[in-house]
Amino acid sequence: MELTKRLLFLDDIRYPIEAYHYTKQDIFLRKDWHIVRNYEQFVSRILEKGLPEMISFDHDLADEHYLEPNSQEFVEKTGYDCAKWLIEYCMDNYLDLPKFYCHSMNPVGKKNIESLLNNFKTIKNEKDKYIIQKRYK
Repeated sequence: MELTKRLLFLDDIRYPIEAYHYTKQDIFLRKDWHIVRNYEQFVSRILEKGLPEMISFDHDLADEHYLEPNSQEFVEKTGYDCAKWLIEYCMDNYLDLPKFYCHSMNPVGKKNIESLLNNFKTIKNEKDKYIIQKRYK
């Protein structure tokens, strides 16, 4: 039986070793990454295997993100959409957010993903502290 890989790498074209070259993060040298290339694979992997230990996000998951005619909606889902889904999944299942990193080369997309996940983590931690304090008063 194959061991479940506990590191999840979301990127449409790159491999973890390529992310190491520009991030210099040693985690990308590990060989136990499971690679997913799009939103559907990301969601399926987590639903089938559960939350990984860590997720590394890319933002742009297609060669081009086309806009629907007369709309501000992207046709292809981005890493930001994956991060939003992950938060909903954690909230619905009362789970802590796994460790995360954003290796995207899109600076705006990277900041948006990091801000979203860090804000959720902060709010959840504050809520958990409040519940614990209330329980032991």
